[in-house]
Amino acid sequence: MNDEQLSQAYGLSDRFINSIALKPVYSCPASEVPEGVKLPDGWSLSWHQAATLEAIRDPNIDVIFNTAMTGDGKSLAAFLQALITDFLAIGLYPTNELARDQETQIQGYIEQFQPDIKPRVVRLSGQELEIYAENEGLKKAAAIATRTGQAEILLTNPDILHYLHRGAYLTRDDSPDKLWNRIDKDFDLFIFDEFHVFQAPQIASAINTMLLIKNTNRRKKFLFLSATPNKQLIERLRLSGFRCKEINPLEENKYQFPDTEDQSHQLKAEGWRQVSREISLQFISLEPTSKASETWLKESSNLILAHFQQHPGSKGAIILNSIAAVKRLTPFFRELLAPHGLVVGENTGLSGQEDKERSLQADLVIGTSTIDVGVDFKINFLIFESADSGSFIQRLGRLGRHDGYEQNGQNITFVTFTAYALVPNFLVEKLFLGDSPPLEASGIYDRSFFHNQIRDNYRRINDFEGYYSRWGAVQSMRICRQLGHKTIKQQYEGSQNAFQTACEKVFNTSLKKVFGLSMAWEREWQQLSGKEKGNPITEDAASFRGSSPLGCGIYDLTESNEADRFKTYDLPGILSNLEIEVMTKEEFMRSLLQTAERLGQPIAKGRFAHCLAFMKLRTYREERLNWRFTYSGKLDAIADAWKVQVLTGIEVWQPENYWIGEINKRLRKEALVSYVLRRSVAEVRSRLRLPMHFAIYPISDQYSFHDPTAPYSIAFSQSALLLDTLAYSFKSKGDEIWIA
Repeated sequence: MNDEQLSQAYGLSDRFINSIALKPVYSCPASEVPEGVKLPDGWSLSWHQAATLEAIRDPNIDVIFNTAMTGDGKSLAAFLQALITDFLAIGLYPTNELARDQETQIQGYIEQFQPDIKPRVVRLSGQELEIYAENEGLKKAAAIATRTGQAEILLTNPDILHYLHRGAYLTRDDSPDKLWNRIDKDFDLFIFDEFHVFQAPQIASAINTMLLIKNTNRRKKFLFLSATPNKQLIERLRLSGFRCKEINPLEENKYQFPDTEDQSHQLKAEGWRQVSREISLQFISLEPTSKASETWLKESSNLILAHFQQHPGSKGAIILNSIAAVKRLTPFFRELLAPHGLVVGENTGLSGQEDKERSLQADLVIGTSTIDVGVDFKINFLIFESADSGSFIQRLGRLGRHDGYEQNGQNITFVTFTAYALVPNFLVEKLFLGDSPPLEASGIYDRSFFHNQIRDNYRRINDFEGYYSRWGAVQSMRICRQLGHKTIKQQYEGSQNAFQTACEKVFNTSLKKVFGLSMAWEREWQQLSGKEKGNPITEDAASFRGSSPLGCGIYDLTESNEADRFKTYDLPGILSNLEIEVMTKEEFMRSLLQTAERLGQPIAKGRFAHCLAFMKLRTYREERLNWRFTYSGKLDAIADAWKVQVLTGIEVWQPENYWIGEINKRLRKEALVSYVLRRSVAEVRSRLRLPMHFAIYPISDQYSFHDPTAPYSIAFSQSALLLDTLAYSFKSKGDEIWIA
């Protein structure tokens, strides 16, 4: 019985399911082995890998964009020079899971290539930095200097790169360049992996950091690896004087999509490497409601069991949008599949580290975006949700990358590769119905054509283009002022002027004007707070991911590994999905320290320093609870100001919640960088095409408290800045629009 017959056998009629096949993908080999490269026996380089190495070696190229397909060996292309020479590289990854996965992959390359001098590989996350500093009795700046000095290949995240170039780990007496001066000199290549997952604030940060490195007289290389190129970034870097090179195998016809087995055999004979296997993709049409996918998965659970029974040795993944849905479904599928000897793993932002690592070896892993960003796991069966064209293509890219896996010394070969896309019914209608639909049921398509149809017909999220000129230069202004610090002013005088000129060109604004705005925000804060210091709006604009004003410390009683029970989660997610019990900060920290002492292993505690509240997580709700923010005064004047503001007096309304009073006592005192719109959340999300997890919430004031739907929306921190760049679309034509 094939997968389509299986689907029909378990009640999925043609009205709900449309199946297509995606052709396999083959990548063109390099015409010759680059000079100085000695490949392991049986290895060959793809065209894009050789082209990337050539670009890294070319003194006339500063920035390289490799847009090879998922699974085509971009990581080897990035680190090849570091494997064969004394070239030093920093790899920057958006998630710690991806950095950990890359560490394993690079160690494998070192074993395969056997270089004369093996490069030292060091992985450094925020928690690892904190624990290392504590164990060694060092301040964080000294710990960073020590760890980076011990590496030829450093694997970290762009957050740490951002903050060490902003002086975040230094004391008042330190020179601003104390850390970045040596790091920028020592490392030759900065690699940004999966950078497409970031939004405009992080892209602005990367541009500012690169301009700082470039204008302090250092010619360094920058490499961006992403199957989805970011045109905004490329254009802005070229505008600022970077010499850019795009390596795009698709545009260069370096991919082939064979129609027959004979054509596949011919490509293999000519040295083409298979990047992705043929996939059977079935679209499941669902109502666009919050629990539609979860309900379908439970109702179709026997279909999933049947797939494992029909195809012994299969490995599968279910990727969903909601952590709570994963937490509810994991025990359900464990109970269903355990009697058949099948192991179910869980991998979300709230999963412990041990669970995450173990999940990638399970027969079925259920997770969220933590597993769809670059982690290389071996599956032949995929069910996935998505919210837009980007997440659809990203998640589908997890499938078909491997022929099989090794288990207990045996090689298990996959026979079929099957995906179920759980999508809103309107997308299925656009793709398969109408007078001239782009796809036909049972059709066979190549990836390039299919991806274009998804981009053209599925929801495209907003790229926040207006952020750069409106907020991107706040970071530039901060860096420029640091270059004028008394300890380094003379050394970097020419660099400061060049940096300022480049930033003003890239962000199309004046740093003097930005400084004036920052001073105005500071005065407003002083009037509101009565404090002499502080500037919350500037701080958020200068940060990498923004602050987390609603972050809470969680002691997770559902977590089996004691060391992993201490977590953070935002208050809105807690209100909607968790059953909790409030703790004091003292109780939480005492429990953390006692656990660390009892287990004999350190637990990082810095992430809990600024938490709004502390709670025990008892279980996950079966049904999402409604709630809203409230404001004690009137919101109309605040919304009509059409600007980012710092607000106090915000509380939560959730009448069935017995513990919310304790939280509100603290929350109402918090000074929150906010943006308020006089529109419902649903309307704002739809009209502004906001990303899936964009943090925007309903809020009422004293005059709309009893309205069935909150008439206002509010965003905090960096989300408030992003919303500010789009809010003009709601204004009447006569209203003034401020653009820096």
